[in-house]
This record gives sequence, C-alpha cells and structure tokens, in this order.
Amino acid sequence: MKLRYGIALTNDQLTIARMENGEPVTKKTDTLRDAMPLFVSFNKKGSVTVGDAAKNCEKNDRLIANKSVVVSATNTFSGFLRTIGTDKKYASSNVNKEFSSEELLAECFKKAKTFVFDEELNSAVITVPSKFTINQKTAILNAAKLADYKQIELLQEPIAASMAYGIDSSNKDGLWLVFNFGDGAFDAALLKVEDGIINVIDTEEDNYLGGKNIDYAIVDEILIPYLQKNFSIDSIINDNVKREVLRDSIKHYAEETKIQLNSNHSHSILTDLGDITGEDDKGTEFELDISITQEDLLKVVSPIFHKAIGICKELLNRNNIAGGNLGALILVGRQTYSPILREMLKEQVTEKIDTSCDPMSVVAKGAALYASTIDSEIADDVQFELSPIYLQVGYEATTIENEEFVTLKILKEKTEATIPDKCFTELVRCDRVWSSGKIAIDEKGEVLEVALNSGKTNRFKINLYDNFGNKLFCYPNEFSIIQGQKVGSTTLPYNIGIEIKSKASGKIVFRPIKGLEKNQSTPAFGIINGIKTDKDIFPGDISTFIKIPIYQGDYGAEGSRVIYNEHVFDIVISGENLPSFLPAGSDIDITIKVDKSERVFISAFFPCLNYTEEVIIPETVQKEIDAKWLETEISKAKQTLNIINQECDFADKDSLNKLSNELTELEKLLEQGGSDYDCRKQVIDNLRRILRKLDDIQDSIFPCNTDFNKEIEELKTSLVNSLQEEHIGLEIFNEHFDFLFELSKSLNGNIPTREQIEQINGIKNLVKDE
Repeated sequence: MKLRYGIALTNDQLTIARMENGEPVTKKTDTLRDAMPLFVSFNKKGSVTVGDAAKNCEKNDRLIANKSVVVSATNTFSGFLRTIGTDKKYASSNVNKEFSSEELLAECFKKAKTFVFDEELNSAVITVPSKFTINQKTAILNAAKLADYKQIELLQEPIAASMAYGIDSSNKDGLWLVFNFGDGAFDAALLKVEDGIINVIDTEEDNYLGGKNIDYAIVDEILIPYLQKNFSIDSIINDNVKREVLRDSIKHYAEETKIQLNSNHSHSILTDLGDITGEDDKGTEFELDISITQEDLLKVVSPIFHKAIGICKELLNRNNIAGGNLGALILVGRQTYSPILREMLKEQVTEKIDTSCDPMSVVAKGAALYASTIDSEIADDVQFELSPIYLQVGYEATTIENEEFVTLKILKEKTEATIPDKCFTELVRCDRVWSSGKIAIDEKGEVLEVALNSGKTNRFKINLYDNFGNKLFCYPNEFSIIQGQKVGSTTLPYNIGIEIKSKASGKIVFRPIKGLEKNQSTPAFGIINGIKTDKDIFPGDISTFIKIPIYQGDYGAEGSRVIYNEHVFDIVISGENLPSFLPAGSDIDITIKVDKSERVFISAFFPCLNYTEEVIIPETVQKEIDAKWLETEISKAKQTLNIINQECDFADKDSLNKLSNELTELEKLLEQGGSDYDCRKQVIDNLRRILRKLDDIQDSIFPCNTDFNKEIEELKTSLVNSLQEEHIGLEIFNEHFDFLFELSKSLNGNIPTREQIEQINGIKNLVKDE
C-alpha cells in the first residue's frame, strides 16, 4: 500500500489533503474550513485547545497582556513554526510550564488526526520550506513522533506545488519558477521539466520573509504613526516590552487590512473604546479611525515584495536564465493573492504568471500526490467483516510512459481465508475502457502491463476470481498511477561541511563535503577522509574523545569563516564507543548519508582498528541570541564598512552602499522588534550573509591580506636580526615588535587601517635601510 495523506505547514496554518479515487482532496477542519490555524491555548484547568478555538482565545490574552504590560501574560501561542529547531520556550502561566516549539506543533498534529473519521491518520508526507535546516526538519519529525505518527516523510514545498500544478498542466517541458510567499517564509525554486519529469535545479529562500513581515510593516509604518499623531505614547515607544505588547494588540487590524486590500481599493479601520485595551501617557484609551488605500499599502509593502523578487532574480541570474525564458511562474501562498505583488512580478520577472491552481491548497494537494508514490511501512490494520485474500501489488505510482508494468501475487502467509486452488485476477481501469482480461495468479506472482490515459490519474480496480468465475474478496482491491509527470529528485538546500584552518589566511573556514554540496540530488552521501585524532582515546573511557563539528552553508559559503554558517551538530566519538586503544594521530573516515527527508546517518571507520561505529547524532537546537550582542556586531560591521569606504581603494561603491543600507535596515528591524525571538534570529541570519560579503570584499581589496600574517612574521624576524646586528636599538625594536605582535592578534583576517599599513611600510623601510 501507498501513503495517502499530505500535510502542508505554513507559519500560521495546517492543511490536510488525502488521495481519494486517485485525486487529492483537502479535508475540512472541525470548523469546516480548509485549513486549521496553528494556535495552541492552555486554560486555567490545564486543558489544551488547538486551532480556531485557540485563535479565538488569543484576542482575550492580548487584552490581558496589554493591561498588565507583560508579554508573557498570554496563554495562547502561535508563530512557533518560525522558531522550530531553536531553544525558544513558550511559558504558560495557566499550567505553570514552558513548551518548546515542537511540543506546540505536536499538539497541532494531534488535532489534525481528528479531522479524519473513517480511518486512522498515522502516516503522512509533511511539506517544509525548501531551505529549512537539518535542525528545523529534525524538530518537525520529532513533533510528529510526539503526536504518535508512525511514518513521516518530508517534502520541499516547491516540489509539492509543482506536482499539483503539473498534473493538470499541458506544459510538460521547460523551466518553472515556484514563487512561494506564505505567512512564515519565502522561497523560490527553479525547476526543470523534461517530458513530465520534474527536477529541482536550484533554490533560494528567506526563512524570515513572510506575511508576518507585511502585517508588522503595516503596524509600524501606518498604525503606530497614527497613534503617535493622535495619542501620547512616547513612554510606550521607548520601552521595548510595552511597544511589543502594543504592536501585537493591533496586529490583527493589519492582517484584516492586508486581506481586504487584495480585492478593494480602500479599507477603513474603526474601533470602539475598549477594543484596544490600554491607555496612552495621559490616560486616554486607544482607538483607531483610519482609512487605508492600496496606494498607502504600496508604499509599505513594496520593499518587502522587492526583497522577494530580488531573491528570484538572484536565483535566475546565477543559473544564467532570463525571466522571459521561464515556461511558468507558479504562485503559492496567501500573500500571492496581492494584486500589487502580481503586477510587480509581471513587470520585473515574467508575464507568464500561472493562476490555474489555488495558492492556498496547491502544496497540500501536491503532498498527497507525492504521498501516493511512497510505500507504506505500516502494517494494515483495516478491519473486515470477511477475511480477505491479501495481495502484494507493485507498481510505479508516477510515470511518463503510456504503459506500465504491475506485479501481483497472493500473500499466502498473511491470508487467513481459504485460497482456491486456482485464482484469476483482472485489472480494470475505472473509465471501463481498458481491462487486462483474466490472468491466472498464485503466490509466485504475475506481471501485467496496464494502459494509461495521458496526463491523468489512472485508477484501477483489482478483481479476483476462483476457477468458476466467483468473485473473491481481496485486499488491496484498487491502485492508482499518475501519468504525465514524475519527480526526478529533490536536492540538498545547503552545503553540508566541516571546519578547516585555511593555510593561506589562518582563518577557520567552511569546506563542503564532496557529495554533499548544495543542489546535490538526494539521497546523497559524502566521505571525510584522513581526519586525525589529536590525542589518545582509551576504550571504555568517555572522557577521551574526538569532536567534529558539522555545518550547513549556503550558496558561496565555501571558504567563508565557519562562524558565518549554521552549526548543525557535533560528531562525538569517545572511548566508550571503541573496542580497543586508538593512539593519537590515527586516521578516521567519516561517512555521512542524507535521505530524501534530510535525515542524517553517520558512520565512522577506524582503519587501524578495522572497526566501524554507527554514530548517534545528538539533537541540537539553536541557542537564544542576545539583542545587545547583535547591536555590537552590527556596529562592528559598520566600522569595517567605513574603513573600506574611507581608507581603501574599492571601485564598486554601489555594493558598499547596498551593504550599508542593509545594515541600517537590520538596525531598524532590531530596534522595532528586538524583544521578539524570531526577529533576533532574522537579524543574525541576514547579518551572517552581510559579513560573508564583507569578507569577500576585504579579500578582493587585499588579495595579499591572507599573507599579512606571514609578512608580519617576516618583519618580526628582520627586526630581531637588525637588533642582533646592532643596526637598531632596543627601544626602537621594542616599539616596532610590540606593534607587530598586537597587530597580528587584532587583524585575524580583517583589513588593516591606512595608518597601520603606513606603519608597516615604515618598518619595511627601516629594516631595508639597515
């Protein structure tokens, strides 16, 4: 049997689709909606509420939070998919407990099971943004496990969308761009389709660019300025906690405005006293009376949409593809309903915008289609009034061929019913135009060839008869084959690699593992050869060990400082894992395998012991980031940029100005939402990207910068020689030697200032003249 269910996750909702009669069908929630909001609430009795009922609790919680001016006063939580895989905790005062993101998501997965009445939902394909990290994907798998799902496969959202789009599209060849702008993240995927076979070429994403950004942009650029103009709120604006509470309390007005302006030219917000709980500095209650037009919205959302479009352009440019050469641009996600965005896409990317699929259900339906290609690992527990004759049915669930082979055999050991001496099977396509005719079948099996309708889901009934033509009850008794498309492969969204010390620069840099580079087809594997143990490891001794950090790096990450990349986990092998003594300097070969869901499996081979150890991968979460530390790091980056601008001869001033603007935007973002965990994570991810670019600029300005340490060492040697030969005195020696010593410590690969360069040149002239 194949899997049947697809679950699409966005930042704020969950959608389920199931394969029914060969077609993906979305399942209604308990409130008869197509999607369930990702909200979890805890009441004072300790009961948990999930979905629409929990969302209704949020407004009351926000009012309480606004009254008490304490963010943690809420007992209703949302947005936890954006913090999945981190150590973020959500504290509920009602149950006096903190919950992780995956624990809250598990409650949503449990609730999803109740939407299916006729069978148990315990296995599914769950979609994730294309560039979720290994830690994030592991956390989602853990959440499903907590909800008692038995089999889960992960699928990148663009692949799911392309499957739903491709099944009904006549466009079976060419390049597709999936533009996925949801509530929690933005991703773009470039796909190549040949004869219906879908392959991912490349992906790009911003995990922190989504509908939430638009909502808060409306809050910060329209609603807060309105309140500043009409009320006295300086004390609130200058207090991070109070400002965050106010922003959250009026955010739902921004969401409503965004949705209304998708189909209307203007929208009016008119609240009554008490709707927005809280008072200004003079004791006046807040209220809103404002009309917002599409022109007002355009000014606010254009920078956000431009950022998403810029990501698409970068993706196309690095693959040498013009927008005009795209066969289709597929819209996915709630934000793509925006007429402003659609017009910008037509003007800046391509006019071939495809609106044939519902952006809100296309991913869930595609996930269900993909699920129908995966064999179930769970034993059937279907209850029958009559005991069936069990069959094993083998077939390709998707194909581009017009005929396919199907294998059938009777499972004698599983069947409790009486099996006649002679059995015959007949496969009948459900349009009743084609039939295989009756063919003898037994426990050894038989191969049949079926004819397929092009570009459709082909359902087949399995009929089983005895020698007298009496119909026998069998299970399974049907299957489906999708003709016209096939998923070629998914790809790794990041490079997976290790840290090494650059011989040239002395920096600790990132190096991808061969076979685990970005866009490598999955399943994939890579081998790290020649790792040396730096100390003796004694058998049974847990205190002696080797540790190998593993990282994920994005496009262009190779050679960048390892701290600018995402730490995934550490491979730790101790003496407890080894059968005998391993001396220092011994070789270790590490093999890393990654499956289609990006589950990672690691083994270590010790040649001198002729021993292989399967390594247990520790669960790792991203640590909380301090806002003050981020402020300091942004300040350092701006100082570096100023040095390049003022003291270095770098011709591409546009690039410098762009980086300067991006740093300013990060400062603004941190100032507005620094108390929000998700905001801080967004800042660090973007700051890493900027710092990588700054490093590249430094290396381009000073190609010999990597040789500065070597040059400094040579100058120090020359100074020692000059002192020994009495060409310079001890005072001059100490002055210059101390300068070089401190400089070598402070540079660490950074650009020396003009004054430092002049002083180095002065020392060169001194030792040369002497």
